[in-house]
Amino acid sequence: MESAGVHGQQLLITGATSGIGLAAAEALAARGARLAMVARSASRGRDAAARITAAGGSGARVDVLEADLSSLASVRRLAAEVLDRYARLDVLVNNAGAMFATRQLTEDGIEATWAVNHLAPFLLTTLLLDRLEASAPARIVTTASDAHKGAQIPFDDFGAQRSYRARGFGRYGESKLANILFTAELARRLTGTGVTATCFHPGLVASGFNRNNGWLLSAAMTMLRPFSRTAEKGADTLVWLVESSEVAGQSGGYYVDRRQVDPSAAARDLEVARRLWQLSEEQVGVSAPA
Repeated sequence: MESAGVHGQQLLITGATSGIGLAAAEALAARGARLAMVARSASRGRDAAARITAAGGSGARVDVLEADLSSLASVRRLAAEVLDRYARLDVLVNNAGAMFATRQLTEDGIEATWAVNHLAPFLLTTLLLDRLEASAPARIVTTASDAHKGAQIPFDDFGAQRSYRARGFGRYGESKLANILFTAELARRLTGTGVTATCFHPGLVASGFNRNNGWLLSAAMTMLRPFSRTAEKGADTLVWLVESSEVAGQSGGYYVDRRQVDPSAAARDLEVARRLWQLSEEQVGVSAPA
């Protein structure tokens, strides 16, 4: 048996208006999943929902929820809307991500890459944990990256005031390391609940990612396109982690092309994972069961 099946299940996915998120949403809709997608722009959300609905056929159900994932207040409103609208939640996919060439601060005074890539999924997940546990067996899948290799969590410079490196690539790597450490600690905390947490590396994907950072980085992404995989290929492991019976009950792993692999040594440091969790709680002002 290859698939546990997502037909009729309720999924919430961030970052589904383009790239691998959109490709994954189309694939999951075609398998009969009920999708709630998070979009910052209402118009882009409608356009993506139309594509996803077309992929799913006449019975497809796609809801668009608006949220700015750089804002903690917006993430809280999103979680409240999800809890109000959906009596159960079978899968949460934390896929949205961003990179900024220059250091920017959000309305909360938090460095933007960290806010979008780490704190948003951290806060959204913790606010939805009770609903996920009540819906068990349930899954949480987070998009990480091999960009984490070589990175360390900068506990002495959490806001990247002194170390915003190489047009944001260094900070992006730190945030992706945080995704893997978050998954590991989340899996530990969820032991025995019936909810699993996994993360994955999609590969270098030809998408709109990093085209918000000026002509130089946009041109670099264009030059890399011939060496990039399609969004559908990049989404393959995400879809597999959401629906496959092969990973049912497996938690805490980092996957590349449907294989569990070891991330960097820094990403396997469970003490760092616990410390990061505690500091993340302080940043977003929530706590979750230990």
